[in-house]
Amino acid sequence: MAEVREMIIPLRAAWAVPRNARANRAMAEIRKHVARHMKKGENEEIWIDEAVNHAIWARGMQHPPRKIKIICTREEGFPLEVKLFEE
Repeated sequence: MAEVREMIIPLRAAWAVPRNARANRAMAEIRKHVARHMKKGENEEIWIDEAVNHAIWARGMQHPPRKIKIICTREEGFPLEVKLFEE
């Protein structure tokens, strides 16, 4: 049975780095937040959907969003999936 969680991830730490590193830091913050809240195991991987990447980079490297809403899914034998929340 799959475990599914909706999360709103604050990306304020991405704005505490130089302008040219903000989008990269935002992606790192997403990985860090998902690993912490989904209790990632040592041998478990995190897979981030391309739509999440496009949402972060939509306004360029210097202006990522302040927060993002995602859905995390865990299934046995598969990596943790991170997808963009769509209403």
